Amino acid sequence: QKVIAAAGVTSRRKAEELILEGLVKVNGAVVTELGIKIDPAKDRVTVDGRSINAEAHKVYILLNKPKGYISAVSDPQKRPVVVDLVRNVKERVYPVGRLDYDAEGALILTNDGELSHMLIHPAFHVPKKYLVKVKDVPSPEDLEKLAKGIWLEDGRTLPAKAKFIRQTKENSWIELTVFEGRNRLVKRMCMAIGHPVSKLKRIEFAGIKLDIETPRAYSMLTPDEIRGLKNLQSTS
Repeated sequence: QKVIAAAGVTSRRKAEELILEGLVKVNGAVVTELGIKIDPAKDRVTVDGRSINAEAHKVYILLNKPKGYISAVSDPQKRPVVVDLVRNVKERVYPVGRLDYDAEGALILTNDGELSHMLIHPAFHVPKKYLVKVKDVPSPEDLEKLAKGIWLEDGRTLPAKAKFIRQTKENSWIELTVFEGRNRLVKRMCMAIGHPVSKLKRIEFAGIKLDIETPRAYSMLTPDEIRGLKNLQSTS
């Protein structure tokens, strides 16, 4: 599964599912056991009948995801997916983690399965910073609750960083940095303190700042940004 992920075919978790479904062969023989050791330089691996290239060129893209797109490579409901926005890239890339359908902002797409696995794994506590528009005005005590960790139906959140930005007529903007990737986490945290989210924009992911103003636009990560991500991997 590590070799399949490294080749950019899919995530390691999905690769495990494909192995268990009998869709992976090594040197022509079906493999259904996880964790088998192979030599990618010598052994021939096929996934659903297609040979993979473990030495595929790695691509790292920063997308300013707009609202109305699913963070996936396909959707059973036929809704637009983020990979549709990435054109003129011959490699097959997939999103690192997810942004909600109605959220926008920084989303990394890559075919580096090992790095993607690390960035979304809960053990690494990768930071994700959001600008959040919430109903009414959170008190300092509300923000302190977010910062210390708050109880949700699936357990207590990790300590976060919460900062008040400004007040509008009926709402407020706060900046919230979280270090885990639970489903709809930011929305649920804000709801738990009584301030529902009306707009959500991720402005930074794993130290990569969103410097693209136009929704739907994307750019390749710089060598320094890629090194920064890999340094996270080596120091975590």
